[in-house]
Amino acid sequence: MNRVLSCLALLMLIVVAATAQKKKATPPGEKDMHAYLLVYFKDDTHSLYMALSADGYTFTDINNGEPVIGGDTIALQKGIRDPYIMRGPDNTFYLAMTDLHIFAKKAGLRDTEWERDGKDYGWGNNRALVLMRSTDLLHWSRTNLRVDQAFPGLENIGCAWAPEMIYDAQKKKIMLYFTMRYGNGNNKLYYSYMNDAFTQMETAPELLFQYPKDVTYIDADITKVGDQYHMFYVPHDGAPGIKQAVSKSIHSGYVYDSAWYDPEPKVCEAPTVFKRIGENKWVLIYDIYGIQPHNFGFSETSDFKNFKNLGHFNEGVMKATNFSSPKHGAVIHLTREEANRLAAQWKLRMKF
Repeated sequence: MNRVLSCLALLMLIVVAATAQKKKATPPGEKDMHAYLLVYFKDDTHSLYMALSADGYTFTDINNGEPVIGGDTIALQKGIRDPYIMRGPDNTFYLAMTDLHIFAKKAGLRDTEWERDGKDYGWGNNRALVLMRSTDLLHWSRTNLRVDQAFPGLENIGCAWAPEMIYDAQKKKIMLYFTMRYGNGNNKLYYSYMNDAFTQMETAPELLFQYPKDVTYIDADITKVGDQYHMFYVPHDGAPGIKQAVSKSIHSGYVYDSAWYDPEPKVCEAPTVFKRIGENKWVLIYDIYGIQPHNFGFSETSDFKNFKNLGHFNEGVMKATNFSSPKHGAVIHLTREEANRLAAQWKLRMKF
């Protein structure tokens, strides 16, 4: 009898442990969210930065405007650009970045302007992405993904830039999408499905969207709202700015829209979208690289057709309390516990 009871007790412990593990892996819902996390980089350091906000309007850098991860510690080129963060269905945080240092020669990191001849491969001409995972935003695993070595036929790609991610619920896979070109041709948008470990591409990159003109187009950002996918991107069709294409499929069927969705008189790029917690409002962020110093611009929408211009950081309702000149930002929601843990780690005097 005692042996039977022991076996039953052991079985209950296994069930409880399995249930707890499953519960822990389930991502919290929007009702559980109490903070916003912004990731960005800066040109002068080519490193990763993070900022927290309690209300989605005022952001405070967690390390007082200094990098939280140095690009020279994680990238093959000793510099990162274009960070993007996502919470996965397993409640793991996924981070993807461009492995590229545009001032590496000036910094003494290489003898040439680019890794390869710019005449053959164009501006920047990097070949790798930096992929990272974390369960707590403090400890990260890392993979340096050489896109040019992932599949035959990619050996002569001219770049791999601005990676972003979205979870495909039908395939139960993370879809990585990014800007890529072959040789010194035009930049276009491609996608690939990742393995479960987030270390390799399982499918060769395929074209995500075909712009109607033969021009460079870059920096896709996809947001699912209802049964539609809203993709913002940047065509170099005249002065670069933000356009939108919409589809009911995650990776095909995007319908071209000729309208410009940013209000900026100067050129901008790097659109990303975040939702305001508990509200039927989304905020479109864009990197205004045509002004000095660089700054973010913000527009708010409830229907993805009409947008309200919120201005720039510290020139309207959006505030950056202790940092300036951010580049290529992305925002996700955090629970109160996650935000307080991150703030405590960096000795930031904020409570959520």
